Amino acid sequence: MQSRRMPDERLAVGLGASRAGANRARRRPSRQRRREALWAAIFLAPALAAILALRLAPAAEALVTSLYRGFPGGLRPQVFVGLGNYQTLFLSQAYWETIARTIVFNLVINPLQIAMALLLAVVMTRKIPARSIWRVLVFIPATIPIVGSSIAWGIALQPQGPVNAILSALGGSVQPFFTSPQQSMASIILVASWVGIGYWMIFLISGIDAIPEELFEAAKLDKAGPIRTFFHVTIPLLKRPLLFVLVADTVANFVLFVPIQVLTGGGPESSTTMQMFNAYRTTFGHSSKNMGAAEVVILSLIMLAFVAIQFRLLREDSPRGSK
Repeated sequence: MQSRRMPDERLAVGLGASRAGANRARRRPSRQRRREALWAAIFLAPALAAILALRLAPAAEALVTSLYRGFPGGLRPQVFVGLGNYQTLFLSQAYWETIARTIVFNLVINPLQIAMALLLAVVMTRKIPARSIWRVLVFIPATIPIVGSSIAWGIALQPQGPVNAILSALGGSVQPFFTSPQQSMASIILVASWVGIGYWMIFLISGIDAIPEELFEAAKLDKAGPIRTFFHVTIPLLKRPLLFVLVADTVANFVLFVPIQVLTGGGPESSTTMQMFNAYRTTFGHSSKNMGAAEVVILSLIMLAFVAIQFRLLREDSPRGSK
């Protein structure tokens, strides 16, 4: 009887050991995942702290400030007015004109910059002479601080500046550029695009270089021309970089401030007064921090709406059956 029990006992011990080993094997990945998550949290902590301190906290402060009037500890006590600041803004015809001007500006400059950057990216990825030198030359404006670029363009487009001198030499008339309500906005678009096009081109070049060369060769075998290849191969496989560039460019242009402050001061006749500059002027020029905070909140909501639309239009189709 004892000899018969021994194999059963050995079998039970073996099964127990195998179960224990399986449990240890299951615990190892979970421990490893926890360890990896811990190290990820440690490395991400500085960036998350910076985002919290420099982005989320000021946004929350602006939202709270927009609900009050007056200054804490000031001569005029701070009073909670709820949406009173927003109501005042929405009743102002000048403010609605500023919002409309900001939206029109972005509807013009964003497609213009992205189209030019994409065109240059396609050209710069082709086999052209001195391609690297051309890339550097196009990117150089992005390396110059926007204050310096704005000052340089302000000098170049003066009535007695070099651009007007060239126009006069060619038989044209002197143009007012920044001093004309009809030309000032186009001049601001020129300055902003001078800085932005080369910058966004670099991201799109990286996206085009990541597309497998075999796909372009297959398009050639199918006798697809450059235009058909561009719309059926390049654009579909460039959705992610294009979405990033479009969103980043939209945010940058919605908060465009330096060229307006340096070159026009919002004029002439408020023709270049846009939402970000108007919020700055309301806060520091008119000493109305609460109203300026309300303008920033509205600008953020408009900007988020544009970004959401862009994500909707350029989102990648998920595979069927995926959740």
